[in-house]
Amino acid sequence: MKIGNVEFGKEPLFLAPMEDVTDPAFRLLCKRFGADMVYTEFVSADALIRNVKRTEQKLTIHDEERPVAIQIYGKDVDTMVEAAKIVEEAKPDILDLNFGCPVKKVAGKGAGSGMLRDVPKLLAITKAVVEAVKIPVTVKTRLGWDDQSKIIVDLAEAIQDCGAQALAIHGRTRAQMYTGEADWTLIGEVKNNPRMRIPIIGNGDVTTPERARECFDKYGVDAVMIGRGSIGRPWIFEEVKHYLQTGEYVTPYEMQWQIDIIKEHVLRSIEWLGDERKGIVHSRRHLAVTPVFKGIDHFKPTRIAMLRAETLDELFGIIDSVPGMVGMRNEE
Repeated sequence: MKIGNVEFGKEPLFLAPMEDVTDPAFRLLCKRFGADMVYTEFVSADALIRNVKRTEQKLTIHDEERPVAIQIYGKDVDTMVEAAKIVEEAKPDILDLNFGCPVKKVAGKGAGSGMLRDVPKLLAITKAVVEAVKIPVTVKTRLGWDDQSKIIVDLAEAIQDCGAQALAIHGRTRAQMYTGEADWTLIGEVKNNPRMRIPIIGNGDVTTPERARECFDKYGVDAVMIGRGSIGRPWIFEEVKHYLQTGEYVTPYEMQWQIDIIKEHVLRSIEWLGDERKGIVHSRRHLAVTPVFKGIDHFKPTRIAMLRAETLDELFGIIDSVPGMVGMRNEE
């Protein structure tokens, strides 16, 4: 598989862009465990051209995480073009256009998946950005706005005609948000459309090696994008890649090894944000959903304490107490 001049090899795995998740600390861990490409958090075009410091910080990328894509969102052609030029100066390998984010503060204002209600503008932005920058431009979107407007098959062709060099599709409508199951049938239909020439990247509910295998085999996608399945579990890329290449599962990870990775992520977050408390708070989403502690008997009070900790000593003290608590591992 190839996007522009970036070669990915066979059956690549991508880390999906996620707000408050895919910062450099997390991206570097996912890259270590085999992610073939990582994406930044969503970057607001409006905030970028206004020189908002927190937004500009999102453009920070490291050579160790390449290839890396910076993703922008907005609802205005001129603003998106201006933001794209700023992003190009940060030297990502790929510039991605977000036409898929379903959250109200984005889609409700006409950006992200809100663009699915204004396809002419979506296409105008894509075409204008492609013409404004020299780096490859890709698009990420959804099946449509709702069940009555699943337009992705025709939309994919139009996006390709605008010059996008790859298309990532999340198998839900905007109305679904993240509920229900991702529907990959239309993703497969796009991929198997003989008029499509650009790579198609499938996204949605890939949380196991078997599911990734099925997505490649059954739907024929060129790459699989993993999002929420990686939160608190950056090693999922190693698990999936090993299975794709060998048909076998990785040797089960020792619990202490997993805890060490979680702790390393917290330390990286603190370093990234330059503040102990901010780094810990930023890590809570990963701590809340990580499978590391799944099934530990009577773990709920410990989880609550872990998510309330505000110092490194307190947090690591709680985490370090966990292995000694493990008896029978049952579902909470």
